[in-house]
Amino acid sequence: MSTSEPVATPEGHVVLDAEDMRRVLTRISHEIVEKSRGAQDLLLLGIPTRGVDLARRIGERIEQIEGVPVPVGSIDPTMYRDDLRRRPPRALQPTTIPATGIDDRIVVLVDDVLFSGRTVRAALDALNEFGRPRAVRLAVLIDRGHRDLPIRADHVGRNVTTNPEDVVSVSVAAVDGADSVVVTAGMPAPARVEEGTR
Repeated sequence: MSTSEPVATPEGHVVLDAEDMRRVLTRISHEIVEKSRGAQDLLLLGIPTRGVDLARRIGERIEQIEGVPVPVGSIDPTMYRDDLRRRPPRALQPTTIPATGIDDRIVVLVDDVLFSGRTVRAALDALNEFGRPRAVRLAVLIDRGHRDLPIRADHVGRNVTTNPEDVVSVSVAAVDGADSVVVTAGMPAPARVEEGTR
């Protein structure tokens, strides 16, 4: 079933199913080609985990559209985050820069969900270690709002209205066995009571 409206399930609201994701990735691929005036100088870097698979799939679509192979790699920005002390540790994922390098390339960072903007900011910092691209753009499957930093995506699959505590779960076939995006309502943080306001 494919729909533009969220579908309620016991697990949450399905905002993208497999067919929706196929269409969205195709649209994003066309947008990237149009904005870049072709694919000759493009390089796609996925942000682990699921952004890497999304970048690969976008690269395949662009090659089908333009007939030109697009280098695809990955960049793990974990060590460049400014909130490492507040987050649970996770295993580092590989950073793979294609042999073409990034100098004078149009680099498109690809991620699954854009939320606070801190992951993207960290990815930009990490990118500085590998050269100087001509331009850096951002493609995301889901933009859920609630930015902490002034970061905006150039290509968005779907804008989704969420509460800050909601959970946006992206599944991709290569990692999870199926494609979907599900939003689950989270528990709001307890209200803070200041002295003298009880």
